[in-house]
Amino acid sequence: MKKVAIAAALTLGAFNVANVSAETVKVGMLLPYSGVYAALGNEIEAGFNLGLQEFGPDLDIEIVKEDSEADPGKSLAKARKLVLQDKVDVMTGIVSSAVAGALRDFVHGAKVPLMVTNAGNDSITGSSCSPYISRFSFSNSQVNGPMGQWVYDQGITKVYTMAPDYTAGHEMIEAFTKTFEAAGGQVVGSEYTPFRKTKDFGPYLAKAKSSGAEAIYTFYAGGEAISFVKQYDSFGLKSSLPLMGSGFLTSPLYVNAEGPAAIGVKTVLHYVPTIDSDMNNSFVQKFQQLNEGRSPSEYSVAGYDAAHALALAIKGGADDRESIAAAISKVSFTGPRGEVHIDPASNNIVQPLYVYETVAEGDGLTQKVLAQLPTTKAPADGCSL
Repeated sequence: MKKVAIAAALTLGAFNVANVSAETVKVGMLLPYSGVYAALGNEIEAGFNLGLQEFGPDLDIEIVKEDSEADPGKSLAKARKLVLQDKVDVMTGIVSSAVAGALRDFVHGAKVPLMVTNAGNDSITGSSCSPYISRFSFSNSQVNGPMGQWVYDQGITKVYTMAPDYTAGHEMIEAFTKTFEAAGGQVVGSEYTPFRKTKDFGPYLAKAKSSGAEAIYTFYAGGEAISFVKQYDSFGLKSSLPLMGSGFLTSPLYVNAEGPAAIGVKTVLHYVPTIDSDMNNSFVQKFQQLNEGRSPSEYSVAGYDAAHALALAIKGGADDRESIAAAISKVSFTGPRGEVHIDPASNNIVQPLYVYETVAEGDGLTQKVLAQLPTTKAPADGCSL
């Protein structure tokens, strides 16, 4: 096994790393550092850096960073560079599902392990799973499926669904719809709005208001989430049509930009910084110390847990692509979100889910955990090495 200690000609979080040795384990970090997803890329890297600092201060790791620009074509070219030119032992990152899809065949063929820290497309750990691709974030169906039963159990029997018209929007809404209808609920209307093009949600909200629904269930993220939540509030629907959905709607990363409009919205996510556990409280404190008081988000915890898993793999004796891939698929540990492990049938993460309500606290907003839901495994025929 290689000797391992943090090493690279760069700064990781709050600590400086030393010179790279010939026995270094090389990590290719492929994240968007420019464009609309730059904030997510930086957040994931911040979590990964903290994870290395905490779980691998004696590990010899070199990080080679590339900007994916969230562009499938450019990302594939940069992944080829990382693998063929930089000769990385493992890659991590990937925010966009389109990028993950574009990289799948290359990663599988090159037999280089990839630790996905955001992209949620179901196929990567489902029908197109690979023993070399493990997910440390979430899958679209995983997050939303269990919410169907929970919403029905709250006495809501009719909902109106809305989401952007692209793969993630369809996968999330379809997963919720399946379990909500199986529980006895009825989807009385559904809209898929043009992705990144919809500025005015008024016409869609008007349809939801007149549909006879008892609640809206939705998925939006980033700028679209901010616009949707604000317009929902200004439309005066809070008292008559509760808003629920995937937790990306009110992500801790940008909920303050939504302001009071987000108060009362109930959503589900695999992580919120208000989970009350010793592990999470410690993580939040350390992350805030290194990031100007900012609380961690679902993006940073994915990077943090990926670093934890990589450290476990290396300390267990893995030191090349094949052994790292095999070891990562077997990791199991308790992290900030609770007990997590990788399902060997799909290489998807198995994790708890949290239903939370956005509430006011002082001059800002916070997350009040209402329930913890079990997760479901992604269907797969098996992705073992």
